[in-house]
Amino acid sequence: MKKILVANRGEIALRVMKTARNMGIKTVAVFSEVDRHAPHVTFADEAVCIGPAPSSESYLKGDTIIETAKKLGVDAIHPGYGFLSENADFSEAVAKAGLIFIGPKAHAISVMGSKLAAKETVKKYDVPMVPGIDEAITDTEKAKQIAKDIGFPILIKASAGGGGKGMRVVEKESELEEQMKRAISEAKSAFGDGSVFIEKYVGSPRHIEIQVLADTHGNVVHLFERECSIQRRHQKVVEEAPSSVLSPKLRQEMGEAAVNVAKSCDYIGAGTVEFLLDEKHNFYFLEMNTRLQVEHPVTEWITGIDLVEQQIKVAEGAELSFKQEDLTITGHAMELRVYAEDSLDNFMPSVGTLDVYRPPSGNNIRVDDGFLEGMEVPIQYDPMLSKLITYGKDRMEAIQRMKEAIDQYEVEGVATTLPFGAFVMDHEAFQSGDFDTHFVKNYYSEEKLKGERKAEAEIAATIAIQEYLKDVEKLRVPKHR
Repeated sequence: MKKILVANRGEIALRVMKTARNMGIKTVAVFSEVDRHAPHVTFADEAVCIGPAPSSESYLKGDTIIETAKKLGVDAIHPGYGFLSENADFSEAVAKAGLIFIGPKAHAISVMGSKLAAKETVKKYDVPMVPGIDEAITDTEKAKQIAKDIGFPILIKASAGGGGKGMRVVEKESELEEQMKRAISEAKSAFGDGSVFIEKYVGSPRHIEIQVLADTHGNVVHLFERECSIQRRHQKVVEEAPSSVLSPKLRQEMGEAAVNVAKSCDYIGAGTVEFLLDEKHNFYFLEMNTRLQVEHPVTEWITGIDLVEQQIKVAEGAELSFKQEDLTITGHAMELRVYAEDSLDNFMPSVGTLDVYRPPSGNNIRVDDGFLEGMEVPIQYDPMLSKLITYGKDRMEAIQRMKEAIDQYEVEGVATTLPFGAFVMDHEAFQSGDFDTHFVKNYYSEEKLKGERKAEAEIAATIAIQEYLKDVEKLRVPKHR
C-alpha cells in the first residue's frame, strides 16, 4: 500500500494516520465542514471535505468516500471505529470498487452484526452462551412464556445493535409488557429494526473482552483480555489490561473460545470477542465487535504490538509474524475515556469551547486525542475528547500513574469525566479488583464527589494561605535593636 484513506475523524483518524506514516504510507483525511481545522485534517498528506456537520451528510456517506478514494488514487480505506466500520454493505462496496477494506469481509461483519446470527454461528464451536432464545421476537405473550421458562430476571436486547440501546432488565412478569414496548421502540428508532431477543440476566457480571488477530493464511491468535466493567449507561469509561481476576487457566480458556468465535465466521484482521463473567467465574459469549476497539491501546502496551500496523499488514496479505506461544503479558495498562460530559450532573453532554486544553505527558503516559486548545467540541458527534492511557510494571503502579496524569490534565470550557476517573482510581473496590458492571450504581455518588472536591479545594486554599504567610514573614525587615 502506498496511500490509505481514513474514513473517520478525531482521535482514531489521527491514531491510524500516525502508524501509516511510520510505515511510509501516505494518508488522506475526509472531514465535515465543522471539522475543517481538526488535527486529523492538518496531519494527513491530503484532505477532502465531504459534506456538512451531520454524520448522515458526511462521515456516513459511503459512496462519496469511495468516490473520493478513487479520485485520489488511494489503495485502501481504514474505517476506524463507529460510523461505517461495521457496515457490511460498505465493506463490500469498497471491495467492488477495487479498493482494500482494512477490516473483515462483509460476511463476518454481517454475521456478527446480528446477535442472533452470531449465536447461531458460534454455537457449532461449543462457545458458552447465556441461557435464552435463538430467535428475534416482537410478541409480548411469547416473551412472557419464554421468560417463565428461563426464569426472572431477564434481559431484553435489540437484535440489530448495541451500545445499551434497546436493552431492558425485567425483574418480574408485571413489568414485561411495558419494557418490551420500550425496548422495541428504542431498537426501531436506533437501528431501524425493532426485533429483540430474550436471555437470562446475569446479575453481577464483569465485562471481559478478548482481542483477536487473524490473517488470510488461516492463522488466528488472541492477545489476551481487557477488563471493561466500569461503565455508565452500558457504555465503557475505564478499561484495563490484563484483568485482575483471570487465572492463567481461565485466560487460556477464554482466549481459545475467542479464537473459535473468529474461526466461526472466517474472520480477517483485528476484532474483539466480548464475554460476561459471572460471580462464579463462568463466562458467556456476548458479541463480537468486527473492528478496532476504542480501548485497543491497553492491549498494545502489555503486548508491545501495534494493532493498526497489524491490520494494515493483514490487509496487504501478509502472514502474522508471531504465533500464540510468542505472545506474553508484560506489565499493566489503564485507560480512561475522557468525555465532554458532566460527571457531577448525570454524565450530561457538555459542549463549548476548549478555553484551556493541556493534556499530560511523561513516561508511561499516552494521550490519544483529536482536539487542540481553542477548538469547539461539536454537538453532532460522540463527546469523547481523548483516551488517557497509563502503564506500570503492575496494576497499582498503572493506577497511581493514572491518578497523577488526571491531576496534570487541564481542561477548561467544558465539563469532563476526569473527576469521575479520579473517583474510580481512588475507590477501594476498584483498587482491590472487587467490582463488576454495577460499580457506578453501587458506589458512585455525585454528592460524594462534590464533597471530595470541596474538601480538596479547602485544603489547597489552606496550603496557599500558609505559603503566602511564610513568604510575607521572609520579606519582613528585621527590627534594629
